[in-house]
Amino acid sequence: MEVADPAPTSDSAPAPDSAPAGGYEVLTVGRVGVDIYPLQVGVGLQDVETFGKYLGGSATNVAVAAARYGRRAAVVTRTGEDPFGGFVHEALRGFGVDDRYVTAVPGLPTPVTFCEIFPPDNFPIWFYRWPKAPDLQIRAEELDLDTVRSAGVFWVTATGLCEEPSRSAHLAALAARERRAPTVLDLDYRPMFWPSRQAAREQLQRVLPQVTVVVGNLDECETAVGERDPHRAAEALLGYGVELAVVKQGPDGVLARTREQTVEVPAIPVEVVNGLGAGDGFGGALCHGLLAGWPLERVLRFANAAGAIVASRLECSSAMPTAAEVEQLMGETTNGR
Repeated sequence: MEVADPAPTSDSAPAPDSAPAGGYEVLTVGRVGVDIYPLQVGVGLQDVETFGKYLGGSATNVAVAAARYGRRAAVVTRTGEDPFGGFVHEALRGFGVDDRYVTAVPGLPTPVTFCEIFPPDNFPIWFYRWPKAPDLQIRAEELDLDTVRSAGVFWVTATGLCEEPSRSAHLAALAARERRAPTVLDLDYRPMFWPSRQAAREQLQRVLPQVTVVVGNLDECETAVGERDPHRAAEALLGYGVELAVVKQGPDGVLARTREQTVEVPAIPVEVVNGLGAGDGFGGALCHGLLAGWPLERVLRFANAAGAIVASRLECSSAMPTAAEVEQLMGETTNGR
C-alpha cells in the first residue's frame, strides 16, 4: 500500500527518543485536549458559575484508563505551544502515561471542550478546535514505527482519519503494524469533524481491513458499515477481516462477535452523572482484558463495569477506575446489587 509522504513543514516536531526497554503495552494515537466541565449539574452553560479543568480527548483517555491498571501506556498526539499544552504534559505524567510522543505545534491552540450535564442521557458537547486542532497535525515522518510495531495494543480512532496530515500518519502506522493483534479501531464518530457521514464511511472502510478489533456504538457502526442492527453490524465488520467486533448498545449492554463466538453481556445499572467518558473507560479496560488473555465474556464484563463507573462520575480522565474498583462493582452486580 502506498502512503502519502507529506513534505516537512516548519511545525514538524523532531522525532523523540525510542520507547523505553520493554516497549508499551498500550499505545494510542489521536485526540487530546482540555475538558472544561461545569461543576453544576442540570444547568446550561450560560448559567454555569464554576468549571473544572481536566485532561481530555478520546485516545488520551484510553491511555490513561490503561495506565490505571498498571499497563505501560503512551499516547501519540500534538498540542498547542501554550499553557494548556503544558497542562496536558503534566496531567499525562501524573496519570503514569508516557508523554514523549506529545509534541507542540506553534501557532495552534490546544483544544478545549465544554459540555452541559443533564443526566441521565443528555450531555451536549462543544469542541473548540479552530483554526485546526494540533492533534490533526500528526505527521507520518514523525512516527516511531518500531514502537508502533512492538506495542501490545495499538489503538487508533476515526477522528484521526478526518483530515490530513493525520490521515496519512494513521495509514502509515497501520501499514507498519501489519495487523499485529490487537490493532484496535475505535469508530468514535463525531459528525462535527467530518463533511458528511459518507465521507467518514469511506475512510473507515479504507482502514477496516488493517485492524483486528473494532469498537463502536450503534450509530458509529451504522456510519462504518451501514448497519444499525447489532448482529448484522458485527457480521459486516467481520466481513472486512476484523477478528473481534464489539458493538456497544447503551442500556441493552454489549455484543461481541468473532468468527467462532458470540457473547452478549447486559448493561450495569448505575446513577449516571456524565456519560461522556464511559466509552473511553470501556476502551482502556478492553485493552487490559485483551492483554491479560481473559475469556471474551470476562473481558466484556470488566470493560462494561469500568465504563459504568466512569459514567457515574463527573470528569473523564481522572474518573478512570482502578482494577479493584472494577472488580468490586462486578462482584456487587453478580451478587444481585
